[in-house]
Amino acid sequence: MAEDQAVSTEAVTDYFRGLQDHIAARFASFETNIDFHVDEWQRDGGGGGDTRVLADGDVFERAGVNFSHIVGDSLPASASARRPELAGRSFVATGVSVVAHPRNPYAPTAHANVRFFVAEKPGEAPVWWFGGGFDLTPHYGFDADAVAWHRAARDACVPFGETLYPRFKSWCDEYFYLPHREETRGIGGLFFDDFDELGFADSFGFVQSVGQAFIDAYAPIVAARCETPYGQAERDFQLYRRGRYVEFNLVYDRGTLFGLQSRGRTESILMSMPPLAAWQYGYTPAPHSAEADLYERFLTPQDWLGS
Repeated sequence: MAEDQAVSTEAVTDYFRGLQDHIAARFASFETNIDFHVDEWQRDGGGGGDTRVLADGDVFERAGVNFSHIVGDSLPASASARRPELAGRSFVATGVSVVAHPRNPYAPTAHANVRFFVAEKPGEAPVWWFGGGFDLTPHYGFDADAVAWHRAARDACVPFGETLYPRFKSWCDEYFYLPHREETRGIGGLFFDDFDELGFADSFGFVQSVGQAFIDAYAPIVAARCETPYGQAERDFQLYRRGRYVEFNLVYDRGTLFGLQSRGRTESILMSMPPLAAWQYGYTPAPHSAEADLYERFLTPQDWLGS
């Protein structure tokens, strides 16, 4: 069992490295004058990774595509919400995390993550699971973008079961929620964790489908919105809404917590933060404005596919 699981871990790691290359290349294709800064690193406790950051581009103010493969002696409690009894086991964790903060306020922020864990204890079979998903955080909402995004999420799930999209769409709406603001972070997408129910081969296939669906859905949205004219008012609202992104990542995000609790590389963990954000006391959008529409419709979970 342990030997078979090691072979499976290697296959997942190889796929994640290829996915990082693929997504980084798609992002880089939007830029003409800059490329990703590549930072390969080693972790003192075991393992390492490859952090790729694109900064100050014409399209992306910041975009990051991280690969990591770490090993440790004690799995943090944040790694598995469903099975807290696994905390303290030795572990292998590998994954790709992606965040993109476009410069244009009309082009939405996007996030994706796919990950694989193996927790081991002497005398017992290894326990493995996948997690991940993707979500979209618009500053200005477009129905067409929301529909296309959720259609891609649904289509990534359907070959693996009709129930996966509604389950993981709802989980995403619940997860990317800021209780202290009483609003979602964006329009959602997919979120899943502790996922092993299809067996290894099909669970791995599902994760591959999600990884490809993310970039195939996001790239056309960026292309459609990145040259939309905007002024200082739209830029100010973008920075204000980015503050919500920061609040969620620092207070609620399990990936950030796992990285910090496992003594991960801080620069890579906080790569997800926008380069600029702002907070304004007591902000209220003007009635019937595009900003009000974001709050009233796009930050309220709904069935974008009308199903």
